[in-house]
Amino acid sequence: MFKNKNYFAQLKTDIHSHLLPGLDDGVNTAEESLTVIKKLRSLGYSKIITSPHYRADLFPNTRAGIIEQYENIKNLIIENDIDVTFEVAAEYFIDEHFEELIKTPEELLTFGDGYILVETSFINEPIQLKNVLFQLNARGLKPILVHPERYQFFAIDKNKVHEINQMNVLWQINLMSITGYYGKVVQKMAEWMIEQGMVNFLGSDCHHLKHAEELQTLPQHKAFKKALKHNLLNSTL
Repeated sequence: MFKNKNYFAQLKTDIHSHLLPGLDDGVNTAEESLTVIKKLRSLGYSKIITSPHYRADLFPNTRAGIIEQYENIKNLIIENDIDVTFEVAAEYFIDEHFEELIKTPEELLTFGDGYILVETSFINEPIQLKNVLFQLNARGLKPILVHPERYQFFAIDKNKVHEINQMNVLWQINLMSITGYYGKVVQKMAEWMIEQGMVNFLGSDCHHLKHAEELQTLPQHKAFKKALKHNLLNSTL
């Protein structure tokens, strides 16, 4: 039994995962989805907000398609008597397609009090970044920039982080970044952002069981415990 699950019970809610089969690069089957959900529950999470990719070029999902698959998994969770609250959002990729999408009246997949997950290329800052953040705020939404510690353009120029921080954006750091799962550069960037107080949410970004198991190593990392001392919003959802 995992002895430090109180840490995850303190977080309560995971806001970032890929647990709807067949929609993106996450789980492949409903069985795999349930296995990962059970693992996350055993770590102490009581709510999981899963967030399939919404990216026109790679994962051209639709709101209706995401909700249909979500309902399938939610019903299986109930049938298998898994004691966890399961909700759905999406991880929107910032590009010209998404920039146009937010100009339409289409309802976006949000959670909580208007929170919306957005991501960018890992290498280059998208030219649409600032405009998209502005437009989302103008719609009354609260953009959360996910795993910013993994973006090379932020690591190369940390002034960009401070600049974007002025745009009414929230930050979500991946838990596995803290463990060094993505490499030392990303780990150091995550630690720096925690030191700077630029962490509003922690997310698993869980794609499969190996990711869920990696979370078990977190209590040995000082940066994780330091992050928990921030005014995190996970537990408010």
